[in-house]
Amino acid sequence: MAETIKEKKTYVIGSRKSQLALVQTHIVRDKLQTLFPRDKILNQALSKIGEKALFTKELEIALENKTVDFVVHSLKDLPTVLPEGMHLGAIMERENPNDALVLNAKYKGKTLSTLPPGSVIGTSSLRRVAQLKRKYPHLTFTDVRGNLNTRLAKLDDENGSFSGIILAVAGLVRLGQGDRISQVLSASDSLHAVSQGALGIECRKEDDEIQKLLEALNHNDTRLTCLAERALMRTLEGGCSVPIGVNTKLENNILWLHGLVASLDGQVVVEHKEEISLEGVNTRDEREVLAEKLGHQVANTLLKNGADKILEELAHRHP
Repeated sequence: MAETIKEKKTYVIGSRKSQLALVQTHIVRDKLQTLFPRDKILNQALSKIGEKALFTKELEIALENKTVDFVVHSLKDLPTVLPEGMHLGAIMERENPNDALVLNAKYKGKTLSTLPPGSVIGTSSLRRVAQLKRKYPHLTFTDVRGNLNTRLAKLDDENGSFSGIILAVAGLVRLGQGDRISQVLSASDSLHAVSQGALGIECRKEDDEIQKLLEALNHNDTRLTCLAERALMRTLEGGCSVPIGVNTKLENNILWLHGLVASLDGQVVVEHKEEISLEGVNTRDEREVLAEKLGHQVANTLLKNGADKILEELAHRHP
């Protein structure tokens, strides 16, 4: 692979300025530097300008006007339909995609089921609240905002109200805070977000050289599971404001997807599981087509089984 790029080149990676975004960008930079030691891989953090969608847009503008060569995203933040001229060049091997409970020190050793009634759990995710409310009615779930370090500081505040907060395992591990995890939530507690734990690298569609460079970073199994999840979300047309949960496995050439859509109060939950065989399908393109087909099928069954009503109601609340 490295032989295809002859002369020494310099490549610029775009990222957001948050600590987690920079850590994730450094993971990509260091991996490429190892694979292509002759080349120079630089990272360029773009100014912080507001909400997630704006971050993504700002990064894509830099990509479009060639300020940067490619952009590193938490794949769960990347819209399932990319702008004209953009391409998902690589999906790297996924970190644990599950959610985690992090507790205030005074509740050390507890789990969601053993916390005292009325304990306040912080999370900004409607998906988590909708699922956990139903399972743990003795707990109170409330919004917590800010980046990962800000949230941990709110949790650790002696005068704060939080007994615990729910965060993604992947973010905690990447920031070296994995030891803070009190409980990794299983799929029976909380199906994770679409693409959670995976890094996606976006580049320009016409930039063949960059695509060749990024190809070395692709993790095929992660790519297939994430494409199935993203196809499910695209079919449901759900963004961050919709409680959509997934769980995906690829074993022995069988790709299996469990999808869920929940009402905000967790009272109405529609779930569906399905699998598709990839046996004998050898080209990557064909395997990706089947993965996306599985995502569409699971989403369409969810819609038939009542998810359409939940989504309609949410659309009225968040026009």
